[in-house]
Amino acid sequence: MSTPMRNRASRAVAAAAAATLLLPAAVAVAGPQHGPGSGPEHRGGSHLAATLAGRATLSADHLADGPPSGAAASPGNGRQGPWDGQVIPGFSAMIDNEDGTFWAQPDNGFGAKGNSADFLLRNYLVRPQWDTGRKGSGDIEVLDHIEYNDRDDVLDFDIVHEDTDERLLTGADFDIESVVRAKDGTLWVGEEFGPFLLHFDADGTLLEAPFEFPDGKSPANPYLAPGEQPNVGSSRGFEAMAGSGRYLYPVVEGALADDDDARRRWIYQFDTRKGEYTGERWAYQTDREANVIGDAFATGRDSMLLIERDDFEGDQSVTKRVYEIDLSRTDRDGYVRKELVVDALRIDNPRGIDAGEGYGLGDTFSLPVQSFETVLFVDRDTLLIGNDNNYPGNDARVTGTPDDTEMALVDLKKKRVTDDGVTVVGHRGASGYRPEHTLAAYETAINQCADYIEPDVVSTKDGVLVARHENEIGGTTDVATHPEFTDRRTTKTIDGTRITGWFTEDFTLAELRTLRAKERLPQVRPQNTPFDGLYQIPTLDEVLDLARNSRTCDGAPVGVYPETKHPTYFDGVGLSLEEPLVRELRLGGFDRANAPVIVQSFEVSNLQDLDTMTDVRLGQLVSSSGAPYDLVADGDPRTYADLVTRRGLREIATYADGIGAEKNVLIPRNADGTLAAPSPVIDDAHDAGLEVHSWTFRRENQFLAADFRSSDDPNGIGDMVGEVQVFLEAGLDGFFTDNPDLGVAAVS
Repeated sequence: MSTPMRNRASRAVAAAAAATLLLPAAVAVAGPQHGPGSGPEHRGGSHLAATLAGRATLSADHLADGPPSGAAASPGNGRQGPWDGQVIPGFSAMIDNEDGTFWAQPDNGFGAKGNSADFLLRNYLVRPQWDTGRKGSGDIEVLDHIEYNDRDDVLDFDIVHEDTDERLLTGADFDIESVVRAKDGTLWVGEEFGPFLLHFDADGTLLEAPFEFPDGKSPANPYLAPGEQPNVGSSRGFEAMAGSGRYLYPVVEGALADDDDARRRWIYQFDTRKGEYTGERWAYQTDREANVIGDAFATGRDSMLLIERDDFEGDQSVTKRVYEIDLSRTDRDGYVRKELVVDALRIDNPRGIDAGEGYGLGDTFSLPVQSFETVLFVDRDTLLIGNDNNYPGNDARVTGTPDDTEMALVDLKKKRVTDDGVTVVGHRGASGYRPEHTLAAYETAINQCADYIEPDVVSTKDGVLVARHENEIGGTTDVATHPEFTDRRTTKTIDGTRITGWFTEDFTLAELRTLRAKERLPQVRPQNTPFDGLYQIPTLDEVLDLARNSRTCDGAPVGVYPETKHPTYFDGVGLSLEEPLVRELRLGGFDRANAPVIVQSFEVSNLQDLDTMTDVRLGQLVSSSGAPYDLVADGDPRTYADLVTRRGLREIATYADGIGAEKNVLIPRNADGTLAAPSPVIDDAHDAGLEVHSWTFRRENQFLAADFRSSDDPNGIGDMVGEVQVFLEAGLDGFFTDNPDLGVAAVS
């Protein structure tokens, strides 16, 4: 291969080639420079760094003037309706008045028609007193409001206040989620029960009949005919809508029921002059199937910001992101290209604004709320983000306490991409903190500043590559609790060893999607078990997308380090791993010598095959005992020990770019379990032109050399940082760790 892993100059060039997401000019952001299918490399040497500039909150228990609300609301976090006034359950959309005030619009109140009849649809005028860490109370003042109404009797279906003069609209009539102010001051509102577009005057009076969605109805649509099948999921209508000139761009929050791609979200164009949809629409692909679109904000004629989020909150959160898209640029699959602007789970907080007041408030600020639903530019360098708190049910910050309504200012500055020369690999993600091989584990690794994330790949029955440590999944999923799969339990011989359990190659991807991941080592990591049952098994495609749409803490593209598991076995059952792996890399734009990808394997022949199939870098994995199974199967007597001789390393260099060696291969242990002197393997590998990575560094005592253990408790936390530093002093170029935060601390 032409690009050895240890070529740090090449790595620096690749980092310096990372594309610049241009800062917004006025309130416009330049369109994305790349996206799915175009490759993960940047074109410039800088990236956007996000810093918390200010924060303001409105108490979750704040009540606005008005009749009691919440009589039928679900109780939560110690709160039970009805409440003596109008609840403000967070904000789903905002308009900047450019005078320090904002129009801030809640949704339908309590989540459904049946429990929101006493919630009045309003738009509140608010003024945040920003806490900047230097000044400001951090309060949100509620100054005024308008009440949405149908006093001109426009609607042709019954509403809650049907027989009143004011005909005030309630959360049982519409679920309003997005708003755009037109040049004439009127308000266009996107809602979810239709889904409809609603046109109000500046005082909140409905001006004309709702504009119906052309591609279907939701289950709550008042015009749904008997027997008619809804095509829009419940509460999955126009959560987001951007406006540019005469056009509105409402975005369907979730996938349409008849869409064969559960990750596709449609962006529509509506002409406000003609009062009709134009027939134009664009496809956006979410990072995972369950993600939804939370808000949209136009940054140019063809560009906009989109919030993509999951439905988790607190430490369970995986995706709370702001992407920029350009409707004029699509990838080879027809999806608009997207560029990460802000990961709201990782925003620097150097001034310590509100640090210590709840989860996600510290040196790093995050917005780990379930409903991250507001984004807009307030000036050329500053985003405003905010939440709908789903009162009283959400408690992302403090368990058992309803979340406040939050508004946060995020400064965006260009910084140079940097490279410290040491590769930190999130082993199966941050598997010391989240169940391994889940998008949650990978996202945690990225937020802990890993350079690469490592998915082990195995195949499903229908040939889809998924991320699992082994093809036997009884220990890493809840498959044993699914009675429909009881008959799939079987015994197989994998690489010469008989194993009983459930195997990925006996399940289709659709069947695997019904399972949820669980912690593989619950006795060692009981802190991970609360996450059991939350996360799906991700496909390799999803892992590649996550990496491509992410940036390291240093601003470089996040790398992917896939391992092919049991390639000889999978060849034997007709599910070869190499071809689909290369295909996924190619489709993702990763099949290049300078791509941030290293493919690894414990076997030899499949790496030799891959060397003829792809230009990405390859890594030969080496254990401290045994032999590559493909060599064993072929009667080849060579062992891993033979592979790390000088001659063996020179042979590896003919098809691979580096080795990934078990720790004891590089620095063996003395009889008492302490570290001995380094072996010659690191120096010999470097002499052969190979980079050297090592596995696996974990913080628990049982995985550490004796001189770095804290006690006799095998699950106690020892000094992983110290152990890593000994290996780095010996010349190690990179390492795999279950605890990327500690790995980064060792490098710093």
